[in-house]
Amino acid sequence: MRLLRTLSGLTIAAACLAGCGSAGGSGSPTATPQFVQPSSPAATEPQVTESAPPPAAAAKAATPPPAAKKSSVPKQTVVKYVFPVDASNVDFHTTHGKYPATDLFADCGERFVATTSGVVLEVSLKDAYVKGRPDGPLNGGLSVSLLGDDGVRYYGSHLSEVRAGIEAGVRVEAGQLLGEVGKTGNANNVCHLHYGISPLCAETGDWKVRRGVIWPAKYLKSWRDGGQKSPVSEVAAWEKENDCNP
Repeated sequence: MRLLRTLSGLTIAAACLAGCGSAGGSGSPTATPQFVQPSSPAATEPQVTESAPPPAAAAKAATPPPAAKKSSVPKQTVVKYVFPVDASNVDFHTTHGKYPATDLFADCGERFVATTSGVVLEVSLKDAYVKGRPDGPLNGGLSVSLLGDDGVRYYGSHLSEVRAGIEAGVRVEAGQLLGEVGKTGNANNVCHLHYGISPLCAETGDWKVRRGVIWPAKYLKSWRDGGQKSPVSEVAAWEKENDCNP
């Protein structure tokens, strides 16, 4: 009789274990500059006891994977963006000759301002361009490049003037005056701002990267309309694909 009661109790306990369980919890959302991407819900799994792996397998499992290459462009920094020419009479093309960049056409003397907060990287205060010479960093004439707080470099050239006090290492805020639109360098005597977006590669002075590596038009359209479209992810992708070392 006692054996029958024991078997009955085990049967009831097994039925309870088979039919009872806890609901899985949901993950916390992860913030990015432009959107919130929720993580996948975490499911509660029944605990399973496994036999110990062979020594070789255990050693392999304990070896951490190689560290992924870190981009110099952060992915979760939120900054304010503004249109780089503070004027109402500005036009620009969605394309550019030879490489990705944009020419913003405005009257000489219009205000060239910082796209976002950051630190000034490079400044050219002298127009030493000579027509007919091979392409090089002198093409831009007077210019300023800025490393934004988002990790992206913003470059404007063909300026008629660089604002006094704007020099390498100086911190600026979004919308701060950097200089004036002009036609120095190889601007072909046309008042405009050459505008490039890029990562900081190798070292300052990498002019082929600095002049622009992604198309700025969609970002310029957003900023002019008061939007905050960020080039961070596109610049980071270019940096990774081109082995750009900061």
